[in-house]
This record gives sequence, structure tokens and C-alpha cells, in this order.
Amino acid sequence: QVQLVESGGGLVQAGGSLRLSCAASGRTSSSYAMGWFRQAPGKERERVATISSSGGSTSYADSVKGRFTISRDNAKNTVYLQMNSLKPEDTAVYSCAARATGRTIYAYWGQGTQVTVSS
Repeated sequence: QVQLVESGGGLVQAGGSLRLSCAASGRTSSSYAMGWFRQAPGKERERVATISSSGGSTSYADSVKGRFTISRDNAKNTVYLQMNSLKPEDTAVYSCAARATGRTIYAYWGQGTQVTVSS
């Protein structure tokens, strides 16, 4: 009962930055842990970053640690992914997802936004 819409993707030069947003509607996002995932052509979907419902706990894939930051503003029902020092290997479709408290899977997904990093 939550809808997620990503925005902020685009084309950026290596070393640049992008800020992705995930706007939630329906059930308040404060009840959900949130995650950012990405998938490049020919590769499996990868968990990029997660954040607890309160925002008090975050986790990152080793490949993005130190470069990406996940945050949330529950008053705005929005989750962000700040991506700095982008590399060509970061090129992928980025999707946000929501996991309800007490659930073991991310059941709600956005449609994704393309991020392309050029050399």
C-alpha cells in the first residue's frame, strides 16, 4: 500500500555527484526500512544502501562505502541517496524499495531511475 517514485538520475561525468530521491505515498514511510538497489545490464541486482525506519541505522555495499550516503526525511516521506565521486561502474538503474517492520523482504519497489557515469 505504498507507492515509490525515484527521481534525480541522469548522465554525469566520472568524479561528479548526483542526488537520488525516492518519494513515497500511501502508507507513511516512517513504518518502513528503505533500501536503494541497482542493476546493470547482465548483472544481478545489488543492494547499495539501506536505512532503518527511524533513520538511526544505515548500511552500505562495500563498493559504495565512503562515497554514497543514504538518508531520509520522514516528514517529507522521502529517502535520498547522495552519490559522490561517481565511477563508470556505478552506471545502473537505481531503484528504491520499502520493507515493512516485521517483514523479511522488500515488498514495494519503485520503477527505477537511470544513472549513467561517463569516463
